[in-house]
Amino acid sequence: MATPLPDVNSVKVKALRTFAEKFGEQASICVYAPGRVNLIGEHTDYNDGFVLPMALPMITLIVGKSHSGNKTRILSLSNAVGATNEFEFEAGCRSDLKPGEPKWANYIKGCIANFICDVPAFNAVIVSTVPAGSGLSSSAALEVATYTFLETLSGKKPEKPEQKALACQKAEHDFAGVPCGIMDQFISSMGKEGCALLLDCRDLVTKQIPMLHLDNYAFLITNSNAPHKLSSSAYCERRDCCYEAAKLLGKKSLRDANMNDILVLTSQNASDHVVKRARHVVAEIQRTLDGAVALEKGDFQQFGRLMNESHNSLRDDYEVSSKELDSLVSAAREIDGVLGSRLTGAGFGGCTVTLLRKDAVDRAIQHIKAKYLGTPAFYIATPFGGAREISVN
Repeated sequence: MATPLPDVNSVKVKALRTFAEKFGEQASICVYAPGRVNLIGEHTDYNDGFVLPMALPMITLIVGKSHSGNKTRILSLSNAVGATNEFEFEAGCRSDLKPGEPKWANYIKGCIANFICDVPAFNAVIVSTVPAGSGLSSSAALEVATYTFLETLSGKKPEKPEQKALACQKAEHDFAGVPCGIMDQFISSMGKEGCALLLDCRDLVTKQIPMLHLDNYAFLITNSNAPHKLSSSAYCERRDCCYEAAKLLGKKSLRDANMNDILVLTSQNASDHVVKRARHVVAEIQRTLDGAVALEKGDFQQFGRLMNESHNSLRDDYEVSSKELDSLVSAAREIDGVLGSRLTGAGFGGCTVTLLRKDAVDRAIQHIKAKYLGTPAFYIATPFGGAREISVN
């Protein structure tokens, strides 16, 4: 069976109870931000392409309250944060903040440093239901939840919603040292219930894609529980191949290329790696646009086919799959009622996402469990809303 997810209220109750026990008073602020699954459009973001994520009912929730002292104190109940789950630092000028230990706290400090104004000292408790290291964006959920908390604490918000996402991305770049794209922060900030989000990574224009006819279908997320093995050097190698391909073609980015340009690269004697990486990106950008159209029409058969093509391309041309992910995808595709299955996220570990009929969910889970050598976890994904403040009552 799929793992049931705690609802927002039960997570809130746990956080509020812990806050009262730890700090001896009631919290006055409660916010959350969701994780995400990318339905299609992998490794297109840094090529100015399109992505199509949806927010998940897996959240990072923060409760807290400002005080008149000088120390900000934060306690995390998440298993993801490692041995040190509590830290404090001097409140004051946000420009004085610097990254350090524990590493998980850098996401929070980075958001404070990139907030639009200084904030008073505060106490806070964090609880997360987003599995860490799974490719479902626990880091962006933490960043966006933190920024939303700071908005509520200060009463200040940026003029445009994309400024919030960009500030969170900068926090991850500068404080966590992760050169992430913009997708995760956008969907965690702007997710809408019942919709996927088509994001143009060049000009940051978004379009909500309603999934009105999803009643008989579901997205099944399968966590391989194999941690990401995509090293920064492997990631950079693929990114650099894309940049080299664009340069050889005289393009600003592979967003401006088409499949005829792949033949041009071959005629220019570009390396096999450059050709393959470029071919994936050019095809994946088009698949993402076609996928958004298919979802809007309720053509889930077509969307499933595009998911299959995406995984095959990530496996063969971009070479970011793994034996664990291939095994999960292969097993899922053997089940009648499965329309499509693919790895989601950067690859080399993490999760797969499978589109299937609801009456095939239990069958698919049992079959995958029987075929997969590891111990996978399963979640039924429904399109969830983005970050928000909720009542503490």
